[in-house]
Amino acid sequence: MASGEDDDPIIEEIDVYLAKSLAEKLYLLQYPVRPSIMTYDNVNHLAARIKPKQQRVELEIAMNTSSPNYCRSKGEQIALNVDGSTYEESNTYSAKMMDKQSFSSIQATTNTSRYAAAVFRKGELHITPLTGILQMRPSFSYLDKADNKTKEREAANEGGDSSQDEAEEEVEAITVRFARPESEQARQRRIQSYEFLQKKQAEEPWVHLHYHSLKDSRSEHEKQYLYCQSLDASENSELVKTPKEYLAMLMPPLSEEKVVKPVGPSNVLSMAQLRTLPLAEQVKTLMKNVKAMPFANLMGLLASGTDSTAVLRCIQQVALLVQGNWVVKSDVLYPKNTCSPHSGVPAEVLCRGRDFVMWRFTLERSLMRKEVTSIIKLPPEDVKEFLEHVAAPRVNRGWEFLLPTDVEFMKKHPDVAHRQHMLWLGIQSKLEKVFNFKKDDFLPKNSPQPEPLHVSGAQRLQMAQERAQENQSSLQKDLDAKRSRVAVKQEPQSDPEEPMDTSAPSSSINGSLNGFPASPFAHINGAAGSPSQELQDFVSDTFRKHFVLTLNELKRLFHLHVASIASEQSAFHSVSDHMLQDAALLCHCKQIMVPLPPQNAASPDQLKVFGLWEAGDDFDKHRRLLFEMFTKNYRIRRTQIQAKLNEELGDAQKADLDRLLKECCNSQGGMWYLKGTLQS
Repeated sequence: MASGEDDDPIIEEIDVYLAKSLAEKLYLLQYPVRPSIMTYDNVNHLAARIKPKQQRVELEIAMNTSSPNYCRSKGEQIALNVDGSTYEESNTYSAKMMDKQSFSSIQATTNTSRYAAAVFRKGELHITPLTGILQMRPSFSYLDKADNKTKEREAANEGGDSSQDEAEEEVEAITVRFARPESEQARQRRIQSYEFLQKKQAEEPWVHLHYHSLKDSRSEHEKQYLYCQSLDASENSELVKTPKEYLAMLMPPLSEEKVVKPVGPSNVLSMAQLRTLPLAEQVKTLMKNVKAMPFANLMGLLASGTDSTAVLRCIQQVALLVQGNWVVKSDVLYPKNTCSPHSGVPAEVLCRGRDFVMWRFTLERSLMRKEVTSIIKLPPEDVKEFLEHVAAPRVNRGWEFLLPTDVEFMKKHPDVAHRQHMLWLGIQSKLEKVFNFKKDDFLPKNSPQPEPLHVSGAQRLQMAQERAQENQSSLQKDLDAKRSRVAVKQEPQSDPEEPMDTSAPSSSINGSLNGFPASPFAHINGAAGSPSQELQDFVSDTFRKHFVLTLNELKRLFHLHVASIASEQSAFHSVSDHMLQDAALLCHCKQIMVPLPPQNAASPDQLKVFGLWEAGDDFDKHRRLLFEMFTKNYRIRRTQIQAKLNEELGDAQKADLDRLLKECCNSQGGMWYLKGTLQS
């Protein structure tokens, strides 16, 4: 030790003083995006302000607009985007060009107890503790202001008729609910939420400051406070510590700091934290967040090398198979002894309602929300939440299942698909008892049609006779009432060597064509394919309710009507699209040639729009004028329709215009569209 001390002699002793005059007011400002050789000392500082509790500082610094590096056209364009062309006192850039720059601070560290500013003078070292270390970075808040200006201009252009459009909406019942007492857990979540923190930060007022340059007399005066003001020995005690204690104070032993993990939003999932969970918990957490996904996507989210057999075992514990895709179970989303956040309905009731929605999606691709609500008898907001988990709204098609049917998974894992099918049969039997329905009550609207068979005329006749014999008992009453023959239009025979028998036996008056039963709407005592009186009555009644229909929507309403008829009359495959169109034309309707953009048409049938031309009332002339306007453009403003009615019919009443738009149109974004032509 003696030799070590000789090798490291003491060269000088320095007295260290602790200055406390600026102990709670001294900040260190850093500029990480600016080189150290390019300081802001000689730049004009326009404004400064601070929030002391949050340690937030903002500075406004002038820009040298005469510099050769300054682009004047860009500066003028930015000022125009932010403030517009009019001059106001609140404008950000009064010179009509970007002539200043803003800096906003962020805390470099929250613990500054080990940092201080020191000055050395005459063999004395004076140390002042730092209150905060702030990094000043450029603020681009002017871009937000420019964006708001743009949105305001767009809203002004598009919102000319917004107040009138709102008046078109029907009056809806409002449910009044009282907030329940907030639990301690909910209060803690609210306090730690980002929205609450932002609100608390906004509550602290800004304190405006005066900036003094480096060589200003006030700055020189304030620098003197960096020195200890009292150097009397009586007031300054010497450090009475052993060398080891002093060394421990200077360099304390390393200790693990307890870092409080930030509480993120409940719908944000960290994949890094997810990988640390057991496989079953990983699958449950993923399904609870995603709600519905194909099995291939689930394997992609898990760690590479994960055994698919183990994943299959886990997924069946927390999800059910719907159209080849996995959908999280209802009891996972709504655990026992919980309730709906919207209506307060118990979890058991919610699970039954959601199971019904998922079961229906095992049968068909689309559902109507009103139909579901009428059966499960739950509040609309709960039903909407069920549907949003697994479906998306489609115009004129209700809610369609989000994912395409995963046929490949069902082919690859037939045992799993069969097991899930048996589970659904058990769920179906429970739902039938709870909601008092039968599976036959729900006929799939979009069931796939069989492909046409290319068979000879004799084969078709034999199939028709066999089908007629099978249905003879159920059609006996019709045979007694109608003994006349039906002239059936045959398809061209596929075998040129074999003649086609186009006659039909008397036993198949209401028989079948190509193996499918003929429709009771088929024209009796007339040519096949022409609309019957029953079909015309249905079309006429439908158009008097809806006034405007696409061919696609007319077919959908027709199928719903067919499904409501008694079971012995439930086959209508022979009613073609042409028969529906002919029936519409015979019922005083006309096709409206709406110039729809190609991307707006969901199908060729969507391009065919029919409107009731003659209803037999005084309002026919209003509808005709409206239909003629839609032959020139597929969307029209309300003011244009008002002007056209005033020009042709005199001063049209607002009530007449409201009725016309309600009967024939839908609105979106201040524009009006014929019913059925507005696409999502």
